[in-house]
Amino acid sequence: MDLQLNDKRVFISGSTKGIGKAIAQTLAAEGATVIINGRSKETIDTALKDIKKEVPNAKISGIACDFGKLDEIESLIKGCGEIDILINNVGIFEPVDFLDIKDADWQKFYDINVLSGVRLSRAFLPQMLKRDWGRIIFISSESGINIPEEMVHYGMTKTAQLALSRGIAESTKGTKVTVNSVLPGPTLSEGVKEFAGIGEEQSREEVEKKFFKTERPSSLIQRFAEPQEVANMVAYVASPLSSATNGAALKVDGGVVKTAF
Repeated sequence: MDLQLNDKRVFISGSTKGIGKAIAQTLAAEGATVIINGRSKETIDTALKDIKKEVPNAKISGIACDFGKLDEIESLIKGCGEIDILINNVGIFEPVDFLDIKDADWQKFYDINVLSGVRLSRAFLPQMLKRDWGRIIFISSESGINIPEEMVHYGMTKTAQLALSRGIAESTKGTKVTVNSVLPGPTLSEGVKEFAGIGEEQSREEVEKKFFKTERPSSLIQRFAEPQEVANMVAYVASPLSSATNGAALKVDGGVVKTAF
C-alpha cells in the first residue's frame, strides 16, 4: 500500500531507539523526509547509520536536543523549519513507589513527557493550519488508562497526553490537519529489555511468561509487542489515508486494556 508520504517532512522526538527509531525507519522507507532526535550527536549518528543500512535511499537527518532544557528546545524548533508531521514520542519511565517520588521527579517527568509535546505542537501547528494539512501524533501508552502503581508519575504523563491530543484536535475543525494519540502496550524496546534483564539474566520467554502472568494478565496476545508493530499504526495515522481519523486514541496494546473503546 502506498501511504502517500513521499516528500512529507517529519520530526520525531526521542527517535534514536525503540519505537521512535522504528517509526523513523518506516516513514523513511515510505519516502518521507525524516528528522530524528536524541540527546547527543553520538546517539543520532548511530541511529542514522542503522536506518540508512536498512533504507539506503533514506532522506534522513538528526538534531540533538535534551527536552529538559528550554534553550535546546528553542534551537531545535528553529532548526526543523517547516514540518508536515510531528510525532511526539520522547519519554522517560522509571519504576518508583509513589511515596518515594520526589517533587523534582514529578516535574522532570512532566517537562519531558508532556511539555515537550506542548511546546512542539504549539510551534508547528500554526504552519499546518496555514497549509491546511498536517499530522500531530502523541505516542501515549496503555499506562495512561491503566495507571501502573509502580510508576504513577509516568502514568500521569501518559494520561495528560491523551487530554492534550484531544484538546488540540478541537482546534483543527474543518481543516485537513489531524491530531491523534497512539497507545502502545508493553513493547520490547531497548529500555524495556534493560529494565527486564532480557539477554543478560533471563531469556525473553522467561520474562514474558512471568510479566504477563503477574503484571499484565489481561493481555490478549500474552507477549511484548515489537516496536515495528507500533510503527505500522503510526505510519498509517501519519499518512493522508487516515484523513477521517481525528481526535482519536488508537490502541496497539495487545488487548491489555479491557474495553472495546
